[in-house]
Amino acid sequence: MISVIIRNKNQDQALTFLLKNLTERYLEDLGEIIVIDNLSTDKSEEVATQYGAKFVTIEKFSYGGSANFAAKQANFPIVVMFSAHSYPVSHDFFKLIKNKFNENSNLAGVRCLHNPNDYINYINKVSANEDPNKSGLIFSGSAFRKSVWEKHSFREDVATFEDKEWTVRILKLGYEIDLVPSIFCYQITRTKKQLFFRFKNDMVGNYQLWHDEVRFLSVTKGFVMSILRLLKGLFVDLWYTVLRYFYALKFMFNRPKKF
Repeated sequence: MISVIIRNKNQDQALTFLLKNLTERYLEDLGEIIVIDNLSTDKSEEVATQYGAKFVTIEKFSYGGSANFAAKQANFPIVVMFSAHSYPVSHDFFKLIKNKFNENSNLAGVRCLHNPNDYINYINKVSANEDPNKSGLIFSGSAFRKSVWEKHSFREDVATFEDKEWTVRILKLGYEIDLVPSIFCYQITRTKKQLFFRFKNDMVGNYQLWHDEVRFLSVTKGFVMSILRLLKGLFVDLWYTVLRYFYALKFMFNRPKKF
């Protein structure tokens, strides 16, 4: 059976839809559903209780730390991770995951598909060894074998990309990670503050894992190009706003025939 772990913070509406989806469409495939919550102040706990999910609180959040904490709660050999703002779509989502693990005892994890890059790599058979970033694990929408995690847990000293770091390390140890055609949706709208928080973590993570250097010239070029894109976008939006206005005026005095 499968343990579904959901990372959540103040996402009670999204969590409601995810749990409704899981319990109405996939319950026969699941051994348990556990919500790992980071001190939510909304109705997340009430929602989890309503749908029969176990609700566990984690006070100090980090990406690797929360993944390890979640894995410790799981009681079944396959662990599927979701964020509250993601949800499975394909009817055989969990069956395909179980089949993958049953077919290959050396399989440590699988990545499900949620965007064009995932699907392109799946169709073109681009392995995690060739592209650990886009064919390796992604939290959310991946599954891993708990017995492998018990020997090789997620690192907690990385700013982000705990899933990618684990992918690279696991592959070097001789395990396999594969893509599986289980389709899910990742639906989130981030505030400017949240996007900046993500930007900071991604910069640190890209340096730690992929050794991406940050240089003055590239940073300055990126800043200038961003300003130019903003100005271009402003003028384009203004231009079409004016066009819509004059078209509406013209339409008022030259209406087409009604049917």
